[in-house]
Amino acid sequence: MSPLAEYEEIEVPVRGGSLAALRWPAADPAAPVVVALHGITSNALSWAAVARLLDGRVTLVAPDLRGRAGSARLPGPYGIAAHTDDIAALTEALGRDRVVLAGHSMGAFVAALAAVRHPDRFGPLLLVDGGIGFPAPTHLTPDELMTAVIGPAMDRLSMTFPDRAAYRAFWQAHPAFAGAWSDEVDAYIQRDLTGGEPELRSSCRIEAVRTDGVGLFDEEVLSAVRKLPVDATLLWAARGLMDEEQGLYDEGRLAAAGLDGTRVEPVAVKDVNHYTVLTGDRGGREIADRLVALARG
Repeated sequence: MSPLAEYEEIEVPVRGGSLAALRWPAADPAAPVVVALHGITSNALSWAAVARLLDGRVTLVAPDLRGRAGSARLPGPYGIAAHTDDIAALTEALGRDRVVLAGHSMGAFVAALAAVRHPDRFGPLLLVDGGIGFPAPTHLTPDELMTAVIGPAMDRLSMTFPDRAAYRAFWQAHPAFAGAWSDEVDAYIQRDLTGGEPELRSSCRIEAVRTDGVGLFDEEVLSAVRKLPVDATLLWAARGLMDEEQGLYDEGRLAAAGLDGTRVEPVAVKDVNHYTVLTGDRGGREIADRLVALARG
């Protein structure tokens, strides 16, 4: 089991209230700052393993995005563009320009669009198993589209759990975490819970998740990686959301995405799935080392 790296909770003003964020400080106060964005039904503690593996080389700041965990009370309107404005406000509050911006899954799409919409605020990007999208199948309703995108994660948002142990058991049965459980993963999933026993539930606001998920297929979001004003690295996981052999990306899908001529460099990460590319040591170390290299220029 991995001990959690020490962090502090901060809040910054954004439209409608305060955005909650976690800050893992560097050993040197003058070290660069990296901002890291989580996935669609996730929260800031999904970056805990990366924070530990950074080992104080840079300061890592990870927000709970609008409608999740510590930022669940922030009102709509939601959407990918709304997140980019929140992240720009976060970096302004931190007093930093040209910060390295990282994002996992939906967070990678937010990162790419943020770089396009706020080019003066962000430096190079690290996209982790996300950020490269494909047009939506036209025959699906928005809810069917959401089920196709995130599957069982959408069902979880309407479930209740009698206690925290039950929520832990729910996640430990997820094939993506088989043999990959840690104190960091446990803290991350527990941060998601709200309410009281025996009716604990996910803090994710269904309206926010639905709006954000459908928004991943907006033309502005899909085209962001082709308009980047900065260089980006895409770390893609070889395996998928349920640890299946087919990941979100593969060589064929990336070729079909037509990244030639863009500023995106795809890099495969083997022996990880969509979750463990971020929460496990193999993927986390790859992310941490690349973030340090990008931050130090």
